[in-house]
Amino acid sequence: MKCCLRLLAVILLTTLAFGQSDEIVPNENLVAEGIPKIPASLAESVGRYSEFRTAGFASWHPTKREMLIVTRFADTAQVHQVKFPGGARTQLTFFRDAVRSGIFYEPVKGDSFVFLKDIGGGEFFQLYRYDFASGDITLLTDGKSRNTDPQWSYQGDRIAFGSTRRNGNDVDIWVVSATDPASARMAAQLEGGGWAVSDWSPDGRQLLLTNGVSAAESYVWLLDIASGKKELLTPKPAAETAAYSNAKFAKDGRGVYLTSDQDSEFARLAFLDLASRKTTVLTPALNWDVDELDLSSDGRWIAFEANEDGISVLHVLDTGTRKEIPVPKLPLGVMWGIRWRSNSRELGLNLSSASQPYDAYSVDMDSGKGERWTFSETGGLNTAGFAQPQLIHWKSWDGKSIAGFLFKPGSKFSGKHPVIIDIHGGPEGQFRPDFNGQDNYFMSELGIAMIYPNVRGSTGYGKAFQKLDNGFLREGSYKDINSLLDWIQTQPDLDAGKVMITGGSYGGFMTLAVATNYNDRICCSVDIVGPSNLVTFLEHTSGYRQDLRRVEYGDERDPKMREFLERIAPANKAKNITKPLFVVAGQNDPRVPASESAQMVAVVRKNGTPVWWLLGKDEGHGFAKKKNRDYQFYATVMFVKEYLLK
Repeated sequence: MKCCLRLLAVILLTTLAFGQSDEIVPNENLVAEGIPKIPASLAESVGRYSEFRTAGFASWHPTKREMLIVTRFADTAQVHQVKFPGGARTQLTFFRDAVRSGIFYEPVKGDSFVFLKDIGGGEFFQLYRYDFASGDITLLTDGKSRNTDPQWSYQGDRIAFGSTRRNGNDVDIWVVSATDPASARMAAQLEGGGWAVSDWSPDGRQLLLTNGVSAAESYVWLLDIASGKKELLTPKPAAETAAYSNAKFAKDGRGVYLTSDQDSEFARLAFLDLASRKTTVLTPALNWDVDELDLSSDGRWIAFEANEDGISVLHVLDTGTRKEIPVPKLPLGVMWGIRWRSNSRELGLNLSSASQPYDAYSVDMDSGKGERWTFSETGGLNTAGFAQPQLIHWKSWDGKSIAGFLFKPGSKFSGKHPVIIDIHGGPEGQFRPDFNGQDNYFMSELGIAMIYPNVRGSTGYGKAFQKLDNGFLREGSYKDINSLLDWIQTQPDLDAGKVMITGGSYGGFMTLAVATNYNDRICCSVDIVGPSNLVTFLEHTSGYRQDLRRVEYGDERDPKMREFLERIAPANKAKNITKPLFVVAGQNDPRVPASESAQMVAVVRKNGTPVWWLLGKDEGHGFAKKKNRDYQFYATVMFVKEYLLK
């Protein structure tokens, strides 16, 4: 009887997923307009490319060789525990929505951990504590505000975090006892949405805060928790802005390790002496950005990751001699989340390559041994044959060299390859050659070449390059893509007559900008959660983000800037789009409101241009739920086959 019931359940679920006529039916949280019926056979043919999994290292246990990771077994990413390399991933949280960043063990006994979670992708994160003894989960914040960057005190008794609880826009600093939500109090009232807690002092009396004004400008402050008095530690240069980040107290509390691009094109590792306020650069010869760092528990070592032309390189510095020491060899790829174990000899980190999703690794500095802790599934596919990155450069309209990565399909595809240009978000982001996920389907199965450009405004190439698209310079980045289209014409194995543009977030805006300015040079475009008018975007993005974004895009309240932004807005030039357009948005998106996508869809439809529209009612800035991502993937494959390959 039980077997019959199971079989009946499987049949019922299959019917619900594919409908009565073997079709993929959008679930109740998706609004799909203009998208043709998707046959179930398509899901069967592309399904394995939707089954990739990743694992993100989050935290070491303070007394045991165990770690917390974040991975997805069902519909959303949740917290899991792994007790040894290659061990079982034991799921600890079970929510409808994904558990986000900020997952850390209590630093003394490890009897609990804290984590952040929002609802429906709205990014109003709440802070929770998970108790291992009881399995109870306790809400530590008010359930309404946006709370970010939780940091345990080294004593394990308190957690400091940023919160918009006071007025919904400004981020203040709060401190709460890990076992008593009612103890939460504001430690500092601040102005602006760019504040974050970086570290506690070893004695638990002070906090290091970072205040981000823009991607190119940030400062480090010292906060006395008892009095609420704060002091600026990093100078504000008169001539040129500087960015300071990754601040960590030295173990004796007398100084601060941080990264800074003051007097440099790149972010360098530095030490700030708190008594003299003198800053010493520790990596003067490294002409690449130091992206992150962590200090060992005994204060002897600093581990840091340098972004060297998009590839991650791990470095370890002896704080006594201030010289680098050899590090164990790791697979070539992209890494993040570096964190020392409490024994001060072992590092945990996340690592990915073009043929491997992100997985958790450890590196033992004494033995020189590197170990892989998780082995994320790849849908049963042999990823060793996936396309590998080729670093390319092309000369842009003003003579500047622009970089990107080209992935070519395998040798089984002869002739000229159609091209998809995928533009990263940010805008101060950078494409780096990690695992390309579902994009591998287009390369491996359809013979499409993928190009991921790092146009002006991207990070990783120096702060002068990063500022080249600010304000009135915005259109220069569009021209970089036009120059890329010229470059494609010179490549004998790329088909300049079959090009699709896509991108997410700011990459979505760039997609629309290219579609409106260079309509005749492309076949179609896919915009994912992108703004369509920077004026309306700035007016309606969440209040805590407005000033940060105005530094990059320009202040729409200034009449001259407003006129410029309106003039270049894709929504105001949508009549130029005659090639098919697919637009994806999340209804709960706090960064780029869904109205930005809706207004573009409405205008382009007036042209009589084919427009596909997909809205996730339970999603935010990009789809986080697997069932929604799967439908988006199936629809995108149909769109590519219909408008790029025919």
